Amino acid sequence: MNDEKVGTLYATFAYILWGFLPLYWKILEYVPAWEILAHRILWSFAFMMVFIFVIRRWHLFMTECRTLFTDWRTALGISAASIVISINWVTYIWAVNSERVLDASLGYYINPLISVLFGFIFLKERFSKLQWIAIVLALTGVGYMTYNFGDVPWAALLLAVSFAIYGLLKKIVNLNAIFGLAIETVIVLPVALIYIIHLEWVQVGAMSLSWTGVLLIGTGLATAIPLLLFAQGAKRIPLSLVGFLQYIAPTIMLLLGVFLFNEPFTSVHAITFTLIWIGLTLYTYERVKQLKQIAQVQK
Repeated sequence: MNDEKVGTLYATFAYILWGFLPLYWKILEYVPAWEILAHRILWSFAFMMVFIFVIRRWHLFMTECRTLFTDWRTALGISAASIVISINWVTYIWAVNSERVLDASLGYYINPLISVLFGFIFLKERFSKLQWIAIVLALTGVGYMTYNFGDVPWAALLLAVSFAIYGLLKKIVNLNAIFGLAIETVIVLPVALIYIIHLEWVQVGAMSLSWTGVLLIGTGLATAIPLLLFAQGAKRIPLSLVGFLQYIAPTIMLLLGVFLFNEPFTSVHAITFTLIWIGLTLYTYERVKQLKQIAQVQK
């Protein structure tokens, strides 16, 4: 198998795992979202430390840490990224365990278009009329849902916006994907540890020598494994293919929400998702065309 096929398998499997992640959070639905988040941070940190040691990259990791924190702007950027991704994680967990998997799916469908908009606003990137139309269609879909339900889909918007901000910060900091997760968890680890210790001290924590304890420890693996697979895939395949594959996860979430968790999928949902899907199709088509033009120029 050539390198691109291997990369496609890695990335596809990563997105499939992300798509089925709601099943994991559903098993832990009786544990509060903030407590799950705290354990996710703790055990992701633990897993990444072991992984970095096993692959013999500890010296590179320590060098990366020293480099990061000698520049206050870079340190501020990665600290902000760690806070933003924590907000994204807890919102996602809350949405799944509050029977809002469709909102989670909607958020991750919208995310690429929000990221494009942020690129225009903050990085002065330019994009075509088709990409503008794609953004307008997505905003129209969200507006239509808000008007008909009388309630802003804030969970979907918070997921989309927080992940777009996270992507923007990571682009600015430009940190290795493996080291990035480790450093981000290090930054918020003290707060997570204090919270877990407090819960256990007052005897309301869910951690114990039981199946629940095993599942809480497993949140580290559930976080790190898809990211590691994605990192291996992304460096082997074109960006255009990554952009196409990223819709696997929210599609699986949508199917889970409708057919497994029996969340209502009304005509309003159908129109909203259709508008966003059309927008994503236009955006993907235009992005692929742009990347082909860049490749031709480089040849």
